[in-house]
Amino acid sequence: MFSDRKEAGELLATRLTPLLDGPAVVLALPRGGVPVATEVALKHGLPLDLILVRKVGVPGHEELAIAAIVGPDGADMVVNEDVADAVGLDRAAIDRLAEPARAELRRRRALYLGDRTPVPLTGKTAIIVDDGIATGATMHAAIRSIRNQGAAQIILAVPVASADVLDQFRAGVDQIVCLETPFPFHAVGAHYRSFPQVEDDAVKASLAAFPSMPEA
Repeated sequence: MFSDRKEAGELLATRLTPLLDGPAVVLALPRGGVPVATEVALKHGLPLDLILVRKVGVPGHEELAIAAIVGPDGADMVVNEDVADAVGLDRAAIDRLAEPARAELRRRRALYLGDRTPVPLTGKTAIIVDDGIATGATMHAAIRSIRNQGAAQIILAVPVASADVLDQFRAGVDQIVCLETPFPFHAVGAHYRSFPQVEDDAVKASLAAFPSMPEA
């Protein structure tokens, strides 16, 4: 069990050390992944950026992901076909369900990033960081987006996840670094002593600590 996201990030940064050789970028999934990713970026002197991604839940069972959208406008959508078939929703219906999530992505982009220039990924190692992975719906969308942006290598780095869920990502990334794979796996927050919600101001403050590193 981790004390908090900061400690988890420090431990994750140490584990990543032997894998880093050449230019790299740390990419956090907000909001919970930002404090973890900040420690990784600080330890290794790397730029920090965000992957804006949101889950689209099944109506009435919002924790069950039918899709995930990614990008500043949520234009790229990855559908969980098994869930879509089970609940009988087609692509058009899922697209309509995604509208509130797209609105939230637009809000976050304006609030967190403003006019900030995205860190270029072409030819670099992209280190995707979150505070843990439960179902993996949003992570699938994040990985596809980063691959499409030309990253030379993708490292998925999280403090805690289910081993079964991690297996889903092995074909899509070059390396996986996960500190703990407890069984049975419960909610991500169950593996932290302190797991408060990360507020918008904390995300903005973390990004402000990395103002001028776009080409690292």
